[in-house]
Amino acid sequence: QLRIVESGGGLVQAGESLRLSCVVSGVTLDYYAIGWFRPAPAPGKEREKVSCISSSGDYIIYADSVKGRFTISRDNAKNTVYLQMNSLKPEDTDVYYCATSAGGCQADFGSWGQGTQVTVSS
Repeated sequence: QLRIVESGGGLVQAGESLRLSCVVSGVTLDYYAIGWFRPAPAPGKEREKVSCISSSGDYIIYADSVKGRFTISRDNAKNTVYLQMNSLKPEDTDVYYCATSAGGCQADFGSWGQGTQVTVSS
């Protein structure tokens, strides 16, 4: 049974860094693209895909709001995907969710974790 656990969130000041981890168990991570998401900013809008990394790691995307500040990486041997978050801003405050996609970063994400809270104070 596929299970996803995120960790690494916390309270930091603007300009500081955090590294989020997404541990996937119950499946072989090699076959899945992994995405990091933030909830929709307002009713009727879609959740934001912060970043995604393909199963092979050779295709990576970032939301414009985090380009140049966040870096996604994966360690399939550890069944873990990381999101390094640098130069954090108060507007990055949110719950960050990790999800798996068997069809790649542009396909549907079928399994989700419980989320980890990131709070950035000004």
